[in-house]
Amino acid sequence: MDYQSTKQSEIQTSHTNLFKIKKASQWIEEAKNRPIPQMLFDVFWHEGELCILFADSNVGKSILAVQIANSISKGKSIAGFRLESHLPQQILYFDFELSDKQFETRYSQNFSNHYPFSDKLLRVEIDPEAGIPDVYKNNYEAYLLHQLEIAVVEVKAKILIIDNLTYLGSDNEKGRDALSLMKQLKALKKKYDLSVMVLAHTPKRDMSKPLNGNDVSGSKMLMNFCDSAFAIGRSTLNSTIRYIKQIKERSTEKVYGDDNVCVCNIVKHSNFLEFELTGYSEEREHLREWTGKALNELDQQIIEIKQTNPELSNRSIADKLKTNHMRVGRVLEREKDSITLSES
Repeated sequence: MDYQSTKQSEIQTSHTNLFKIKKASQWIEEAKNRPIPQMLFDVFWHEGELCILFADSNVGKSILAVQIANSISKGKSIAGFRLESHLPQQILYFDFELSDKQFETRYSQNFSNHYPFSDKLLRVEIDPEAGIPDVYKNNYEAYLLHQLEIAVVEVKAKILIIDNLTYLGSDNEKGRDALSLMKQLKALKKKYDLSVMVLAHTPKRDMSKPLNGNDVSGSKMLMNFCDSAFAIGRSTLNSTIRYIKQIKERSTEKVYGDDNVCVCNIVKHSNFLEFELTGYSEEREHLREWTGKALNELDQQIIEIKQTNPELSNRSIADKLKTNHMRVGRVLEREKDSITLSES
């Protein structure tokens, strides 16, 4: 046996915990036997992903996260968003933000007529009276992750939502511990075949700039180790308007990017506080520099082009003005009567 054959034999027979070496075709054959990851919250979060949802404080991260958890636990999609797995699933929601009374306020009518959650949605709080073993006295974050793993095993949950990241690691805002934390969450996800969503804050940001991966606390260190990420932005058009935007994706194409964000209002029709999809638009419509005069000028340009070239489609007008064809449609629909009068 020659030297090269000997080395190949050693590689094939040796065992290592760090690397798995297989032919590319073998990886494909093994992957074919595993189910295709299904959407848990449209294109934003798929099964088997470690996902980050981030936004500024008081924008509605927890409201949307509970809404997603409720949807998965009941196997019913949120209006306007896809849920491919319609089998109700057990889900653990680690709530490090709200007290039980604050939670009750959101999902009741003045503390009565409470919303009927599924028994498959399990909410978790920190027990303030729980002691910390001596071995974890100087590493509270490690103790939290250890207890999180125990909870996963005990209830046999496959889906986790952690609200929020800053409670798992005190230095995440500086990015120092972000790498270690994401590695541990990723390892936990792989060990138990989990789908994990982690909520995170954004530091103070320029409201005239589009949302991007640098806006999450911990910055690129966190983004590098997640499978997907999406963000909630606060619109400058109206204090009640929010928009949802894809930031990172691996299991799908980018559908809701700069030129097509999901526009929502936060509403409470009865006893459930939730995001309600109202349409789609370009992100720049919601940014500070695109409010007021700039938007009015764009609307006027759309109307003038349509009056001059009535045969042009909405998409053609959008291409000319480097805007979104859905915005063109909304403007023309709103101004339909005046355009008709001008033409006559």
